[in-house]
Amino acid sequence: MALERLLTARATGHPCAPVRSLVPDIDAAYAVQSAWVASEVAAGAVVVGRKVGLTNPVVQAQLGVDQPDSGVLLDTMECPAGTPIDIGRTLQPKIEAEIAFVLASDLTGPALEPADVAAATGWVVAALEIVDSRIAGWDIDIVDTVADNASSGLFTLGSRRRLDGLDLAGCAMTMRRGAEIVSTGSGAACLGDPLNAVAWLARSARDRGRPLRAGDIVLSGALGPMAPVLPGDRFDASIDGIGSVSATFTGRRT
Repeated sequence: MALERLLTARATGHPCAPVRSLVPDIDAAYAVQSAWVASEVAAGAVVVGRKVGLTNPVVQAQLGVDQPDSGVLLDTMECPAGTPIDIGRTLQPKIEAEIAFVLASDLTGPALEPADVAAATGWVVAALEIVDSRIAGWDIDIVDTVADNASSGLFTLGSRRRLDGLDLAGCAMTMRRGAEIVSTGSGAACLGDPLNAVAWLARSARDRGRPLRAGDIVLSGALGPMAPVLPGDRFDASIDGIGSVSATFTGRRT
């Protein structure tokens, strides 16, 4: 029932009621997520990576959880840099600036600590994630968001660089809507360091039988507050030491 409710929301463009009363626990929520991913892959989509959510302790406290969650990135979610994004592809979009990791090797070992993530990283990339919820009014708890693929929507990638010598926790971020600053933060907002977030994901993915692999794109979590998105908006984010990324939204909401 939960999967059908979320599928209907996606198909009609109309957000649905929360699904938490239909999903007994977080493991069942991940099963709903996996079933949706499987349906997308069967329709031709390709898994290109993962995302980490709920990396900010304040947001965790709001939802009454003590750990992050994760979702799956598909090729159909990636928006090419410089190409306007049709806002009609989303229901209730919000945007946040993140550091993405592109892995150069698998993360399958027994420990999977931040140092292992650093060694496996080919590139770090300035990224914007357009988060979205199929749940009306973003009325979510941990089970709702996990079942809904960790409230994933779209993403776009910008500047990239090697990790060598870069202090990710200290990387300051500024995101603007036009000339207005709408979000600031740093890597420290992401579980203390984005490497910590990806290490958590690597362990969780391994334990669930779907380890992170070379070539995966990993969105490691927001560096600052997210901002709502409206048609016509342009967002530009800069992350010290990494570079910049932008997104422009066209069209209209359904």
